[in-house]
Amino acid sequence: MSISKRQAANALKIKDALGERKQLEVQEAVELLQSLEHPKFKNGVTLELHCKLNINPTKSDQLVRSSVTLPNGTGQTLTIAAFVTAENEAVAKEAGATLIGGEDLIDEIKTTQKINFDIAVAEPEMMKKLPVIARTLGVAGVMPNPKTGTVGTDLKAMIEPLLKGKLNFKNDKTGNIHLICGKFNDSFTTEQLVENVNAALEAVEKAKPEAIKKKFVESAYLTTTMSPSIRIG
Repeated sequence: MSISKRQAANALKIKDALGERKQLEVQEAVELLQSLEHPKFKNGVTLELHCKLNINPTKSDQLVRSSVTLPNGTGQTLTIAAFVTAENEAVAKEAGATLIGGEDLIDEIKTTQKINFDIAVAEPEMMKKLPVIARTLGVAGVMPNPKTGTVGTDLKAMIEPLLKGKLNFKNDKTGNIHLICGKFNDSFTTEQLVENVNAALEAVEKAKPEAIKKKFVESAYLTTTMSPSIRIG
């Protein structure tokens, strides 16, 4: 089935399922998305949650930054870089980091300007050495930050939760949050995906800034790779 025909068929199926309703419960939305015609990706398409927040992203007291540990993992194989001192390289490796180093790793990134990892963690001692590549890390969205639990002395406590499904999230420039909640493949049951979505929604609600006194999450949608979205509520 071509992309255009698949998208049209999926959109029609969602429209028929909604009927007069504007949104679905999480369980029903996940089941409906699961029933669509998807691209034949090796590890299955990704289930995504997108939330529109009632914030002003230009005001510092309304910015959202938090994390969530999905109860059933993300379905992704993460590559974690650890900026550590020489004496802790073995600890980082044992915890599950893939790229490990100190000034040598920093120099490599500075020279190549390439980021070939998904998340970075760092010891406090190494943070003062990162400014030379801070822009590169920042653009890629992988700059270690104490607020997201990616800077600390306990490498095992930082790395292992990330491998088990911990996601850091923050609002984008338009005031939206985007989270992956698993994949449609044999590794996830429908119930596990629903649990992940509910955990993500709860984490977003808990991240509500104190400055926001009105409704925080204006709307939430579920979608998959290259599929139409479904509003949930």
